[in-house]
Amino acid sequence: MSGRADSGQRAGTGRIPAVADPAHVRNVVLVGPSGAGKTTLVEALLAHTGVIPRQGTVLDGTTVCDHDPAAVRQQRSVALAVAPLLHGDTKINLIDTPGYGDFVGELRAGLRAADAALFVIPASEGHEGTIDPATVAQWEECAEVGMPRAVVVARCDHARAALEATTEACREAFGSGVAPLYLPILSAEGGLDGLYGLLSQTPADAAPDDADDARGELIEGIIEQSEDETLMERYLGGEDIDVETLIDDLETAVARGTFHPLIPVCASSGIGLDALLEVVVGGFPSPLEHPLPHVSGVDGGAHDSLAADPAGPLAAEVVRTSADAYVGRVSLVRVFSGTLRPESTVHVSGHIPAQRSAADEVTTRTDAAHDDNGHDADERLAHVYSPLGATLREVDSCIAGDICALTKLGSAETGDTVSAADHPLLLQAWDLPDPLLPVAVVARSRGDEDALVKTLSKIVAADPTLRLERNVETHQTVLWCMGEAHADVVLSRLRAGGAEVDTEPVRVKMRVTLARKARVTGRHVKQSGGHGQYAVCHVEFEPLPRGGEFVFESKVVGGAVPTQFIPSVEKGIRAQLERGLTAGGETSYPVIDVKATLVDGKAHSVDSSDAAFQTAGALALREAAEACGTVLLEPLDEVRVRIPDEHLGAVLGDLSSRRGRVLGTEVAGTGRTLVIAEIPGVELLRYAVDLRAMTSGTATFTRAFARYDAAPASVAT
Repeated sequence: MSGRADSGQRAGTGRIPAVADPAHVRNVVLVGPSGAGKTTLVEALLAHTGVIPRQGTVLDGTTVCDHDPAAVRQQRSVALAVAPLLHGDTKINLIDTPGYGDFVGELRAGLRAADAALFVIPASEGHEGTIDPATVAQWEECAEVGMPRAVVVARCDHARAALEATTEACREAFGSGVAPLYLPILSAEGGLDGLYGLLSQTPADAAPDDADDARGELIEGIIEQSEDETLMERYLGGEDIDVETLIDDLETAVARGTFHPLIPVCASSGIGLDALLEVVVGGFPSPLEHPLPHVSGVDGGAHDSLAADPAGPLAAEVVRTSADAYVGRVSLVRVFSGTLRPESTVHVSGHIPAQRSAADEVTTRTDAAHDDNGHDADERLAHVYSPLGATLREVDSCIAGDICALTKLGSAETGDTVSAADHPLLLQAWDLPDPLLPVAVVARSRGDEDALVKTLSKIVAADPTLRLERNVETHQTVLWCMGEAHADVVLSRLRAGGAEVDTEPVRVKMRVTLARKARVTGRHVKQSGGHGQYAVCHVEFEPLPRGGEFVFESKVVGGAVPTQFIPSVEKGIRAQLERGLTAGGETSYPVIDVKATLVDGKAHSVDSSDAAFQTAGALALREAAEACGTVLLEPLDEVRVRIPDEHLGAVLGDLSSRRGRVLGTEVAGTGRTLVIAEIPGVELLRYAVDLRAMTSGTATFTRAFARYDAAPASVAT
């Protein structure tokens, strides 16, 4: 986003939409596969309503929503963007989201900010006979939370457009609740020439042959899904139901999330745009009708639920954060309760990442405010803006239910809550998938190191699907991304921030243990004038079962090793365990699963010391490694893969090729299976990419460290 009036794109010519009543706001997120035409549709609606003077194109990089340099370069959306317009006296905030699976975090943010969803399906889908599986998964995700949905069949001017077949594919994929509100009026050449309204029965002279049957089916669906039993009796009794009554029931059915109107639209000709706007205003719920997120005090204490009341306590949420070279940090905010006003002091509170595990050291977000320490700060607002893509236009206020942009909130990160300074609140964070593709980055030169650190902090604060791991063991900076496209965008933003970086192979944290039992002597004797150093210890080492870590025991009798030096031997061994041993190569790895028993030793009345016995203990462990050999251990992760049943065979075969061991399977919903397996961590470095390719983006997985186990010779070498 940019604070300039024109940031390399066209400034809006229409007046800034302003409303004083949440009933006159509609927040609509556009969902659909990459290339479906979501951004083009938003552009057409903005031009149609006079917000912009002319319609830009994705190919030329001139659209309002695709203002990110990476989006222009890739010719696809990579970030959420908001574009408001007015239709009558209703403000519609169109929330354009990326369709590619790597940017699911932007989609989840869009769903959080919205009260309803438009699923944009290209008319060419009918030739394939099926809807993109990832889009079906997104539909099911919306269904789980009861999000009202409608379907837009877009790109009706495409050479392969097949409206009727695409409509049937939508009904097959999304269920019988999908019903057309309009039928296409086709030209002599077969193109879309207009729409026939099934409820209004206009234009009367262009009614398709099947209009009566389609209208009857539509009315029955509306009445059934709105559960208006009285109206059903009247309809079945032959009474002619007026259009206004049907529209009221239509809104009820859509708000319940059980009925989904379908509208064909052609962005290039403008056909269907007015119909779509009418459906959004008349069929979608306002913020007053949409459930609000759970709210608590900043300490996790209970708080009364909120309503979309401009006079209520202020509770807003940062749904996206970006950085602008001119105005600094820009926070895109959905106001759930209260009113945001310029020149006011607000409280910014948020959840801080928590460590996943000692073995993984990857930061993750937690949903419970009281499960982490949080972060809190009071900040003063200077201005409140209405965002139009990258352009910020100053407004007097932003009421409950609306979306705005705030600048220079230094502590605000994506997912944070903005509330009144004298009444601080915390909204429950939304669920986000874990990033599971590691990318190790390294500054190209010493001069780039400072720029890398500075830019990384900004990018991580803005992107909740990006995790930063600074691994002190492998000495690598690892970015955990959602996939290759996400990684490409992150790297391009790093370079745009002045940090020239390269990538390198990710190193997996290995361990070493002893191969067998051995009794060795650690001898540290030095004489160099004055006090010398004298310590001898006889230690039995043996490997422990996996997970045994380290056990130390003393069986010294007769004071062969003075009591005060026995802890010194243990301390020396522990230090060497951390420094590590080699396993046939040059790299040292920490040692685990070892028992050391001190059985005997020798001391000198003058030259023995704590330091000498520490050194002798460390030497004993190194002697043991020489005497009995070492075994390289690799980390195993427990992986849970949720997949559609049609991909089960391919996924199981792939797990086997990765040296995976299937622990079990479970039913995970209709047509889905959960596979639980143990897989070596080294085999999971690109699993996020490979699994998406195998399953067309329909599978998900989680991973958690399970244990270490012996690595095969191929890994050890």
